[in-house]
Amino acid sequence: MAFSLLRCSLKTSAGIQRAATWQHISAPAIVPVGRKSFRTTTSAKREHAETDNLDQKDLTKQKGDVKPGYSASSTDEDVSLFFRPQKVGAYEVPNRLVYAPLTRCRAIDSNPQKNMVEYYRQRGAGSEGGLVIAEGTVISDTGFGYSHVPGIFTKKHIERWQDITKACKDAGGLFFCQLWHVGRSSHADFQPNKAAPLSSAAVAAEGDIFTPEGSKPHSTPKALDKAGIAKIVDEFRQAARNAIDAGFNGVEIHGANGYIIDQFIKPTPNNRTDEYGGSVEKRCRLCLEVVKAVTDEVGADKVGIRLSPYGEFGSVADDKPNATNRYLTEQLNKFGLAYLHMVEPRIAGNTEVDVTDKTYNLSHFRKLFDGTFIAAGGYNRERAIEALQKDHADLICFGRHYLANPDLPKRFREHAELNSYNRDTFYTNDDAGYIDYPFLEDGIKK
Repeated sequence: MAFSLLRCSLKTSAGIQRAATWQHISAPAIVPVGRKSFRTTTSAKREHAETDNLDQKDLTKQKGDVKPGYSASSTDEDVSLFFRPQKVGAYEVPNRLVYAPLTRCRAIDSNPQKNMVEYYRQRGAGSEGGLVIAEGTVISDTGFGYSHVPGIFTKKHIERWQDITKACKDAGGLFFCQLWHVGRSSHADFQPNKAAPLSSAAVAAEGDIFTPEGSKPHSTPKALDKAGIAKIVDEFRQAARNAIDAGFNGVEIHGANGYIIDQFIKPTPNNRTDEYGGSVEKRCRLCLEVVKAVTDEVGADKVGIRLSPYGEFGSVADDKPNATNRYLTEQLNKFGLAYLHMVEPRIAGNTEVDVTDKTYNLSHFRKLFDGTFIAAGGYNRERAIEALQKDHADLICFGRHYLANPDLPKRFREHAELNSYNRDTFYTNDDAGYIDYPFLEDGIKK
């Protein structure tokens, strides 16, 4: 899922085994609306956090190529929770389902391909006017750590994306682009002139990474100096402008899952002693500078951000995640963003884990954030219904289920069985498992 980072091999046209992450894939019109604040009191936030047992529920979820991982016993009244309008910055969507940013490795040599037009047209049509977040899209030539993921920093990238955004939006989707720089989750083989990757500190990520030349240990990165940090901030700004020029409705800043912004936010690996390391305020400085640059460029009501407060993918870690993200959420409130998108603490890489510390709960931040809140991580239909019933989030992000069921809103509404997803095709370069998942027989053109 977008929030479940997997590492798996894929065959390129040259037959080389490579890998990628799973990042964290006539409708109603999109209607611009005004902004409204929903701040609550501290006591209300604390009460909600203490009584929200969502993460303790033993709810089934689909794993692999099996039958649907939910009970079809939900009533129409339960399912109706999905089909209530919700403000998303400058827009309003008619349902609460979000298509997650799913890496699919179809952008050969970083250039979007023709089959991506059909892929996102299908997702726009099936979304019934909902929010579709494009796969992680790299902001500069230093931002790659995986093969065949798309870019948004050249004229060719922008031109290729224009056909895709038109197809998705014409089919009814509200289409945001996720802006991505992997930082140290890379190798010199992916970098210009085989230079060292970039990060907050010269500390390599643990483990190996699949490169075009095979599996290798992560390269030791170069710690960004102040000029380098300013360059990264400007690259996010320019990528946001490029995305709007390419036809996207808005952008999502990828600040999660151990990538470059997360490498600054979390004290592991950020061992800096300057104004970008040490205290919570200093570690969050890069993130907030990126948010300011991007919102100044394209407008705050067209900008969301994704964070993983409790995530340790990419060997990042924060021993005080609640304090860090409480501060960060308070600061983000000052911008008036379209949304805040957070990953559940139960998600660790591509697996679901028991959360022993029950203070690790997105409810803290959901109640603290003034605007639209998206929760991601291990959701099926029943778990999502419960989250909406508990006011745990405004919108729920779906990955693998939505990938295999482009018309997921309709299937939920009609209590229909889901297509099974095929992991073997997640990261291959052809159309199989990409644009051939069937819709229900309902007249939607496939």
